[in-house]
Amino acid sequence: MTASDHHHDHDHAGMSERRLLWAFVLTILTLVVEAAGGWISGSLALLADAGHMFVDAFALLLAWMGAYFARRPADDKRSFGYARLEVLVGYTNALFQFVLVAWIVIEAMGRFAQPEPILSGTMLVIAIASLVVNLFVLRVLGGHDHDDLNAAGARLHVIGDLLGSLGAVAAALLIRWKGWLWADPAFSIFVSLLIVRSAWKLLKRSAHILLEGTPEGIDTAQVAVAARAGEGVVDVHHVHVWQLAGGRRLATLHARLAEEADAHVALAQVQRILREKFQIVHATVQIERRDCAHEDCTRGKHDHEHDNDHDHEHGHDHAHTH
Repeated sequence: MTASDHHHDHDHAGMSERRLLWAFVLTILTLVVEAAGGWISGSLALLADAGHMFVDAFALLLAWMGAYFARRPADDKRSFGYARLEVLVGYTNALFQFVLVAWIVIEAMGRFAQPEPILSGTMLVIAIASLVVNLFVLRVLGGHDHDDLNAAGARLHVIGDLLGSLGAVAAALLIRWKGWLWADPAFSIFVSLLIVRSAWKLLKRSAHILLEGTPEGIDTAQVAVAARAGEGVVDVHHVHVWQLAGGRRLATLHARLAEEADAHVALAQVQRILREKFQIVHATVQIERRDCAHEDCTRGKHDHEHDNDHDHEHGHDHAHTH
């Protein structure tokens, strides 16, 4: 990675932080208006959407904090820095949303049993205003970046808010034109389903990373096959690939070399293959000169090689590597 690439990554991270902060501010303002409008109009759909947006505003705030702290340098106690913080944020956000769903469903069941009067005009105006703001927030967050867990989670939240606002608009129109008061709790249930869907996806992705799962789209068997293309590499085994956070892939593996092979050349080629084919930005490769009969090879009879040039270039600050 060149100095210009590293500078570009920092610029991208800073832009992501600013977008998350703007999204948070706009979401807070919208949820305040929705909550007030829901209270005045008596609409559970607006209150539910405001509750959804409250959790999402909290999620955006935590996402911004995660992006900010993820750029902090590594130290003696945290050799990989604070990058994993964004994953903890995503996991916590998902758990909060399940609690919100329980409240919405319980309240909606009560409304089905005993409908309450609703000021449909007030509800409609506020729902449309919320829809417009959510469209703008989605534009502020920018395009999709699957490897950025914070941005992906924030975008899911805003899309859920957008659909919730659409549901509130539809409910207000049905109440105004048809007098169907049941539409309000019905669309509240619809919002709760949106929350469950986004929360479950975020929970799965965050938990997978926390459990050191293999990154999506990577097969360790294919990694081993590709690494064998290095000059002098006879066999590759004990391959482990995981993510420090969204998009930051790491790997360890053992590579057995032919007796006449140059260890430094083989090491450089293996690491280049991992970067180019699998976007693995930091790899620890143990070079072996003989076949290991079992997993625990005798210590001291292997040459242990590490990507020292990569570490030196980035000051051992793996949290900043993209």
